[in-house]
Amino acid sequence: MAMDPVTKARLISCGRIELPEVFRPEGPVSTAGPGAGERNVFFRGGQSRVRLSVAEGSPLKLAELEGDEVAILLEDAEVARGVLERPLLHCPRQAYITVSERCIYDCKFCAVPKLSGGVKPKERVVEMVAQALDTGELEAISLTSGVERTPEEEVARVAEIVKALRKFDLPIGVSVTPAERSSRILQEAGADEIKYNVECLDPVLFERVCPGVSLEKIKAALADAAGRFGKNRVFSNVIVGLGESEIALREGIEELAEMGVLPVIRAVYPHPLRVGEVEMVRPSPERLLDLARHLRRALDVHRLRGDVAETGCYRCTGCDLIPHRDL
Repeated sequence: MAMDPVTKARLISCGRIELPEVFRPEGPVSTAGPGAGERNVFFRGGQSRVRLSVAEGSPLKLAELEGDEVAILLEDAEVARGVLERPLLHCPRQAYITVSERCIYDCKFCAVPKLSGGVKPKERVVEMVAQALDTGELEAISLTSGVERTPEEEVARVAEIVKALRKFDLPIGVSVTPAERSSRILQEAGADEIKYNVECLDPVLFERVCPGVSLEKIKAALADAAGRFGKNRVFSNVIVGLGESEIALREGIEELAEMGVLPVIRAVYPHPLRVGEVEMVRPSPERLLDLARHLRRALDVHRLRGDVAETGCYRCTGCDLIPHRDL
């Protein structure tokens, strides 16, 4: 049963689902980004996929049907029907691995600085990818990383890991905090796609939610990356629901697309470890759809495609409405 964009927008807007005991996931929690430390499930309806955090008391409930089918219920009414997908490493079909689970920056929407996790050595990352490859399901590798000490050291660390992973002959995407010459370093190491997250496109709000980080430097790094990696190979997360100016958001999306960058419109995740530090309100389904359509138009104008990405969020599609895939 297909999941249309309206339904997916409703599910993303809610963001959480309550599971019966039989479906409760086991294994490691997410270590990536704002939702780090939480458990998730992936639901597929037709060709469309959505990722939902597991939470007691959510208005969305999962119900078992015949065979492998499940239904998502809202106030006892079925809103979607499909199957659960088993994540490989963080998401289906990809080895999506967080290298440094800690960060020196204190972005107010992100749980990673509060969790102070570990740092995976190169050998461990290679081992994880090899194990994922043995399942026969692995199609791509995506590396993301906080900043343990400096962006320069992190880029160098990830570049060495990319070199070691090239032996698997799979597309590799990298998401890091940009540093001087980072795009050149990562491209020469063998990365196929790159992601530098602007996070917030409202310049006034950015200073509050990402203290110590330069929005203009990230944009400059994205422009350089687009020149090096080429069309449809450069991405950037844009968080929605922080109280940002709608005008700044829409103009920023157009600016990124004009650079050759594909924005990822990401609904804010109000993590319990960040409550009260900054405004965090999940966007409505209507707003998510409207922004996704705005993004689709911007990509079309600049002849960019959301359905050719080989790694990362545009490949997974679980957390966002992806142009040319979902709508």
